[in-house]
Amino acid sequence: QVQLVESGGGLVQPGGSLRLSCVASGSGFALNLMGWYRQAPGKQRELVGTISNIGKANYADSVKGRFTISRDNAKNTVYLQMDSLKPEDTAVYYCYTRVYWTSNEYWGQGTQVTVSS
Repeated sequence: QVQLVESGGGLVQPGGSLRLSCVASGSGFALNLMGWYRQAPGKQRELVGTISNIGKANYADSVKGRFTISRDNAKNTVYLQMDSLKPEDTAVYYCYTRVYWTSNEYWGQGTQVTVSS
């Protein structure tokens, strides 16, 4: 069982920045795929991006060039740096992991990001 706890959400103006953090419980963090999903009101949950155990990141086209995912294996933490935020980025953001040894998937409880003037 893995628990994921997100933090860092809030209200930001268009064009602004936020950094989300996600701390994972348990051992083996360094081997696991980590990532972020988001769900806007009335829409399905969508993948924002992932970062592999060797640090290779992939992003959805909608956030490419604006968002950056990174990880600190010593702290069991993954980050989502969000720059040039747009109102359409408003959503609940969920931390995600797929465990290397079992392929089990887990999500955090989510953190609200609101982009509005």
